[in-house]
Formats: sequence, structure tokens, C-alpha cells
Amino acid sequence: MAEYDFLIVGAGLYGCVFAHELKKLGKKCLVIDKRAHLGGNVYCEETEGINVHKYGAHIFHTSNKKVWSYVNDIVEFNRYTNSPVARYKNELYNLPFNMNTFAQMWSVKTPDEAQKKLDEQKADALASMKAAGVSEPRNLEEQALTLIGKDIYEKLIKGYTEKQWGRKCTELPAFIIKRLPVRMVFDNNYFNDTYQGIPIGGYNRLIEGLLGGVETRTGVDYFANKAEFDSMADKIVFTGKIDEYFGYEYGNLQYRTVRFETEVLDTPNYQGNAVVNYTEREVPYTRVIEHKHFEMFGQEVCNNSKTVISKEYSTEWKPGMEPYYPVNDKQNTELYAKYKELADKEQNVIFGGRLAEYKYYDMDDVIEAALGAFEKIIE
Repeated sequence: MAEYDFLIVGAGLYGCVFAHELKKLGKKCLVIDKRAHLGGNVYCEETEGINVHKYGAHIFHTSNKKVWSYVNDIVEFNRYTNSPVARYKNELYNLPFNMNTFAQMWSVKTPDEAQKKLDEQKADALASMKAAGVSEPRNLEEQALTLIGKDIYEKLIKGYTEKQWGRKCTELPAFIIKRLPVRMVFDNNYFNDTYQGIPIGGYNRLIEGLLGGVETRTGVDYFANKAEFDSMADKIVFTGKIDEYFGYEYGNLQYRTVRFETEVLDTPNYQGNAVVNYTEREVPYTRVIEHKHFEMFGQEVCNNSKTVISKEYSTEWKPGMEPYYPVNDKQNTELYAKYKELADKEQNVIFGGRLAEYKYYDMDDVIEAALGAFEKIIE
């Protein structure tokens, strides 16, 4: 008889939610992770009394009341609202594209004035394509120009996108941008979701709450002793890279990745906002995160004389680097489908999460997916 009912490979949100639900059923499970900590990419490191999002900004947002209630039953969330700012040279613009953006860009005062300006610039883009004998956008640049016009494209989209992808916008396919949300209101809330916030005390409190009473081991490489680990449990929940699980039988799936340069500064308030995007191509990083603004508000910001910032760089992914985002192009989608066929044939293994499903997930989606998969196994 196996020592555990379940072995959970990976201590990110998917694995932690699964472990939490199993514990409530009285199941014995072991959670392992190759990193030196639990929590996956939501892990925070405390520096100078500030919870630093080690793997980039994580803002919890959802319109799913069930998921919102689920996480709030474990830890209380604060009132943080994601309102990023874009910096182009010495100009600042509010995001997402809204009346504040348009007022800053064109000095317009009303939605009608802003819409007229947008329509003029979009018409110019379509006319240019028509003059060139082109009926449909051939690349991301032409697509963006027809959706939002020249001014916003050149100042707020072009350089940022080229840094993210490491290629010129004229070399990127048009389908990457299907639409660009435009809001004719003075509202800087980036998300449209009903609920939004950050766990009070940081994401580690959420992870600790999910894993309370569950046996965990960190710094453990599942693949170094796969047969031994497999023999320890009746069933496995695998949340790692699906191609790695199958020994890269069909080759490597590709990812986009980011890296961070984090530093402590002797100032209480570096940029006045949690996230500032740097949209000009000449600035090598895509954005700067000032972590204290996720959890400190008003005078509280200045009560701490130091701050921690992280400069975020988009980097071409290579095997061995930390995988962040799947590359959902034709080649990788077809490759994943082959691995999915293998996964479907596996007995007693549940594949779930961003890496095992080769799918971009927001945090609420991960939790919903984990709860859904859990419900299937207890039916």
C-alpha cells in the first residue's frame, strides 16, 4: 500500500488548491517543489518590511464570486486596484486607454472629441493600406494602427511590444492583437472584474493557509527520483512542464520569459505607483514595479523610509530558463496536442496548471480549474 493517497508535483496555486481540498476530505498527500520555497510564481520575499513579488506583479482579480469567497475564506484581501501608468520619454499616460489617456495625449475634454480623434487616425491608417493595395493588416503594426491610430500606437504600443517579443512590430503577425480596449470614461482601473486586491500580508499567507496541515518538501527534483516518488502515492497531480514529463519525446515546447533586476532604494516613494510601463524602445526594461504600493496606501507609504523596485526585462526563453508564458502559435499548439494525447493515456495522473496544460492562466482561472478537476475525481 502506498504511503500517500496523492503526490502533488509543484506547489503553485493549482497544486496548493488541490492539496487543500484533499486535506478537507481526510486524504493524505505530499506536495513537492524543486524550488526552495512554496507558492510557485506568487511567492513573495520580505525585504525592508515590504513583500516583494519575486516573479513579477501578481494582482488577484475575478468576477467569479465562488473563487473570490474561496480565497477570502483563507486570507483577507486589501483594496488594491491595478492602475498602471505608461512613461514615454518624459511624458506620462494613464492605462488602460481611457479618457485620461486621451486628455493627456490630445487635450480633448469629452468622449465625443476623443472618439473623433481616434476615428480620424484609424481612417488615415486604412487609407494608407488601401493606397498600398492592402485590404487586410499584414502585421501587428498595421493591425494596431487600424485599431487605435498613429499617436497611441507609436507612443504606447510599438516600443513596448517590440521589447516584449524581441522583434519589430512589422515582423509580428497581426493576430497577436485582436482588439485594443478603449474606454470613454475617466477610469484608470485596468481590470473590468468585480473583485480585485492583494492578500493582506502578501501571497505567502494565502499559500500557507492552503497548505496548512499538508506535508511539503522543497528543493526536491521529481525527475531525479521519479520512480521512487511515483511509488509513494496512489495518484499524482502533476503541475510541471508537460513536455518534460514525457522526456521531451516530441521536442521542447517554447515559452516567453522575463527576468528582474531588484534593488532597495533609500527613498520612501520612487514612482508613486506599483506599475509603470516604459514604452519607448530605447529603455531596455518593459516596466518598473514598486512593490510597497501593492500593500501600503497613503501615509503608510512614507512611514517606511525605503522602497524596493524591480525592473522587468522580456527575455528570449531557452531550455533551462524559467518558463512564464506559453507561445500559442501553430507550431507549439500542434506540439502540445501530441503531448496531450500522451497525457490522456496516463493512468492515475492528473495534469493541471499553466505548465502542464500549456495554457496562460490568471490566478482566479487556475483556482477554478483546480477546483473543477478536484470535483471530477470525487464524483
